[in-house]
Amino acid sequence: MGDWITVIDDDISNLKMANHILAGEKFRVSCLKSGVELLDFLKANTPDLLLLDIHMPQLNGFETLEEIKKDERLSAIPVIFLTADDDADTEAKGLSAGAMDFIKKPFVPEVLLLRARHTIDLIRLQRDLTSEVNRKTKELIEEHDKIERMSMQIVKALSGAIDEKDTYTNGHSTRVAEYSKAIAARYGYSDEKQEEIYMMGLLHDVGKIGIPDAIINKPAKLTDDEFGVIQNHPVMGARILKNITEFPQFVTGARWHHERYDGNGYPDGLAGEAIPEEARIIAVADAYDAMTSRRSYRDILPQEVVKNELVKGRGTQFDPAFADIMLSMMEEDNGFEMREK
Repeated sequence: MGDWITVIDDDISNLKMANHILAGEKFRVSCLKSGVELLDFLKANTPDLLLLDIHMPQLNGFETLEEIKKDERLSAIPVIFLTADDDADTEAKGLSAGAMDFIKKPFVPEVLLLRARHTIDLIRLQRDLTSEVNRKTKELIEEHDKIERMSMQIVKALSGAIDEKDTYTNGHSTRVAEYSKAIAARYGYSDEKQEEIYMMGLLHDVGKIGIPDAIINKPAKLTDDEFGVIQNHPVMGARILKNITEFPQFVTGARWHHERYDGNGYPDGLAGEAIPEEARIIAVADAYDAMTSRRSYRDILPQEVVKNELVKGRGTQFDPAFADIMLSMMEEDNGFEMREK
């Protein structure tokens, strides 16, 4: 039996159509007519994906999803909203509530199948990567050199998966890791600590694995709600990495690399030295690479513009010590080699 999808819609014809499309591709399908019925169904069942209609009597889709998210066991089940609406507000509200995607009604079979398969595969990748890192680390714990080699390979594979998800920032995690390591070296970190911060840099954006493609690759300006979804990636990253118990320090870079030195960052509003030192280093490297990489809406910024932005952010966005190190690295980079190629 294939992956298990539960479809919830108060329109019988929609249920029949979804069942016909999905079952024809070997999915296991359960059809329910209300949010109330779904919540009762989930007491004893854990499907791989929920296709949830928004407009239903008693509990609408948003209210139903809110109830699901209250249960830790159920909150990991991915949800795609079904809707005949075609407005950005509804979509933004759904994504902010925790939905992975939207499928418009009436169904286009190819779209329904592709989005269902993509969402299930993405969630499985996230779970499998975390499980694999844990398994490999435990298995090789007594072989220190081999652990280091295997851990680095796994981390690089994971960072590659993150960067591949974002059309416009391929290679970003590797560059941030390299810049972070260089800053750490100039600051006087030991070789071992430099390698540690390199790995933290590789994984700093791991939470983006859970951000919908529609947002992460949107060529136009993000709405406030969509930006709110993006801002959740540090928390999602920390949640993923906390399971790698052999390297608890990985959480630091993922959770706090968007904190600001003046306390106006996110997700926790930490300020100054309350922000872990490694996260302050990664924050400078991350911002530098963002400015020296191509985006959908602009090319690489000129080196002088980047310098001015670092100077402007010194003591507000960035720790002055690490901003100064980055500026000194730029002074030595006469050919402007430190950028996306």
